[in-house]
Amino acid sequence: MFPSRSILVLALAAFATASPVPEPEITQAPSPAEVQKRATSCTFSGSNGASLASVSQKSCSTIVLSAVAVPSGVTLNLSDLEDDTTVIFEGETTWGYEEWAGPLLQIEGNKITIEGASGSSLNPDGSRWWDGQGGSGGKTKPKFFAAHDLTDSTISNLHIENTPIQAISIDGANGLTVSGVTIDNSAGTAEAKNTDGFDIGDSTGVTITGANVYNQDDCVAVNSGTSITFSGGVCSGGHGLSVGSVGGRSDNTVSTVTFENSEVKNSANGVRIKATEGDTGTIKGVTYSGITLSGITGYGILIEQNYDGGDLKGSPTSGIPITDLTLKSVEGTVASGGTNIEIVCGSGACSSWTWSSVSVTGGKTSTNCENVPSGASCSS
Repeated sequence: MFPSRSILVLALAAFATASPVPEPEITQAPSPAEVQKRATSCTFSGSNGASLASVSQKSCSTIVLSAVAVPSGVTLNLSDLEDDTTVIFEGETTWGYEEWAGPLLQIEGNKITIEGASGSSLNPDGSRWWDGQGGSGGKTKPKFFAAHDLTDSTISNLHIENTPIQAISIDGANGLTVSGVTIDNSAGTAEAKNTDGFDIGDSTGVTITGANVYNQDDCVAVNSGTSITFSGGVCSGGHGLSVGSVGGRSDNTVSTVTFENSEVKNSANGVRIKATEGDTGTIKGVTYSGITLSGITGYGILIEQNYDGGDLKGSPTSGIPITDLTLKSVEGTVASGGTNIEIVCGSGACSSWTWSSVSVTGGKTSTNCENVPSGASCSS
């Protein structure tokens, strides 16, 4: 017989062999380069600032653009940023003149923070391109800011002046918050054209608050996307708060869009929804609430399914239904030569509309409305 002490030793050895204790997992420590990257703030300025910022963008957790002078024909390109990067504009950012398509500024990424410091401005001096023709001819004009493929990101307190043509293009965004942005093209009243404020496409979860837009085209145009909100804005000089034109793109769905608590003044239109003649798509769940209109020269409210490169030019078609449209507390005045409300729908293509406290006066009452759904009226 084995002594009891030997039996105990053998038993413990057998247990250890049968049930080895796993070694604890070891979390890899960040490399010194990664630590340095996260701790680095980089400042770029002058005529070399744009190129240096572009090549260094992955090395900086914070990029400060201080009075950068972007050369002609060059994009200030920050489209390859690391996650959680902050971009700050200081002083006046300028661009050289060249006829080309642009964009003059491009920023992409995940969890990106873009902000303007107090007193800063982005000024491409669009008057050098303005010729009264916009995108229809004359000089080739660069679009300004391609805010594309931004996820869970923010843009705040930018002051943009005098864009050659469209100001901010939001495309492919998911979870983007824009606040306190001013787009001031008021100097272009005589010759600027197609200076859209915000063009939104193929995006989800975009919220724009407190924007001030002075321009010569749509204050904001939602061409496709879902869960889009524009709130607390002021629009002056342009074409109003627009959906569309919808149709003829790869994405032709607009759903769950809200314009609220905003003012449209001294503009061609107030509320406008444009569905392109002969195309297919969907416009569903759009709400205008708490909209104040003044000094409208064209249409206080314009909803059309016959957009053909211009308002009310084609014959209304039914391929892009407009459903679940809500107008609540939309009030204001139109100039005597304008029209208070114009609705032109295709047969059976406008339905489930809810209007309340809609009062637009001062202009003419339309006699050309077609297929107006129950719940809405061309008489204010």
